[in-house]
Amino acid sequence: MNYKITGYKPEKLFHFFEDISAIPRGSANEKAISDYLVAFAEERNLWYHRDALFNVIIKKPASAGAKEKPAVMLQGHTDMVCEKLAGVAHDFTTDPLDLIIKDGVLSANGTTLGGDNGAAVACMLAILDDDTLTHPALECVFTTQEEIGLNGAEALDKSLLSARTMINLDSEDEGVATVSCAGGLRFALTRPITRSKKEGMLLHLEATGLLGGHSGTDINKEHQNANLLMARMINHLFHNTDALLVDFNGGTKDNAIPRETSATLFYSDEVAAKNAENLALALSADFSSEICPYEPAFQFLVSTENGTADVISAEDGKAFITAMCLAPNGVQFRNMNLDGFTVTSLNLGIAATDETSASLVFAPRSSVATLMSALKEKLCLLAETFGFEVSMHGEYPGWSFAEVSPIRDVFVQSYKELFHDDLKIEAIHAGLECGLFSDAIPGLDAIAVGPTIRGCHTPDEHLPLDSFERFYELLTDVLKKLA
Repeated sequence: MNYKITGYKPEKLFHFFEDISAIPRGSANEKAISDYLVAFAEERNLWYHRDALFNVIIKKPASAGAKEKPAVMLQGHTDMVCEKLAGVAHDFTTDPLDLIIKDGVLSANGTTLGGDNGAAVACMLAILDDDTLTHPALECVFTTQEEIGLNGAEALDKSLLSARTMINLDSEDEGVATVSCAGGLRFALTRPITRSKKEGMLLHLEATGLLGGHSGTDINKEHQNANLLMARMINHLFHNTDALLVDFNGGTKDNAIPRETSATLFYSDEVAAKNAENLALALSADFSSEICPYEPAFQFLVSTENGTADVISAEDGKAFITAMCLAPNGVQFRNMNLDGFTVTSLNLGIAATDETSASLVFAPRSSVATLMSALKEKLCLLAETFGFEVSMHGEYPGWSFAEVSPIRDVFVQSYKELFHDDLKIEAIHAGLECGLFSDAIPGLDAIAVGPTIRGCHTPDEHLPLDSFERFYELLTDVLKKLA
């Protein structure tokens, strides 16, 4: 293989990242990457275990002189969020990522990079592959379906693990160690709809060019939600024209702030459609003046055409749009004693209609259980008011801060010695698998660390290669100290 990433050490770290970037590995499509991991272990005569969800554990004995030291778990997830720019011809089920390097920064051509959490996979493979490193016994855990609810980590048989020290490699800020996180779940509302065929004028609406982002770590940045902008537009047209909803399609992941949404409205004649087009253009100008200082690439596109469509009934369309307009979204509760740290939030990640139903899918998060309960009650009330059925799944626990943490102390020491600076310790408003492992393994001492990765869950995802290089140096130094 001709590798694109050159000039960084160790070479194998970056080669492994390129290797796995050639393997499609969207959530729930992890068999191929698990095959790669199993082959890797077999080639090196390492113990491994693979389960029905394609989680893989690979164990490596301690290096010479460290056989009496306690085992250490390294952990990350193999799946990635599959997002791409409109018009990009990329099939995430079959196509390798097209990696781009510019000014020392790694990205992918029009798609997510998969640095979240491919960086962890590459780190573990490089460590397992290098027999010159000093380390205790290693238990490298590669989990699946993290991006759709931490499903792999929940299902994993944790009795196979002896380690009571865990280094999660799914943090995204060099120089920062995460020591607490929020819990969350996937909350879906579904409502049956009826349709009838009509012939007339179709008004096409499209919101595009928004920043989007991670529904946890970016939720406090006021990035606009394309679904809510579109709902506001359609609600305005419902109140000022005789519009009927034909379709609505916004967002693909509950845990990604939607960047693009499209919808179609039906009008009986050209005059009504032209009036609606003018109203839509006027409101889209208001959108631009409101948000363009923060969303510079935003566009709202409007067009009309003659056509025939299966139109959603007025009652069903109104219930769907009104529920969106009234749905809670964004930051719900902050801790002002912690500089306004986000405690509770939710993201309306998916809003869509199909032939027979309309659905809204949220990603609620909270580090306080009672506030999560209150948020679920609010969403249930919304569903009850507008005739939606509720389903909840993929719930995962938060991870509480530990007053005493030996692994945290080692990272602080190592970072200071290597980089002559203080390691920042923080909690994050995002889900990490540390909570599930901590719940299942009594006395687990855990920390989450990683290189700098920006634009996660968006096609702007990028990874500074020098940060990746330094992070690997830190990780291997910590393992050496633990040995």
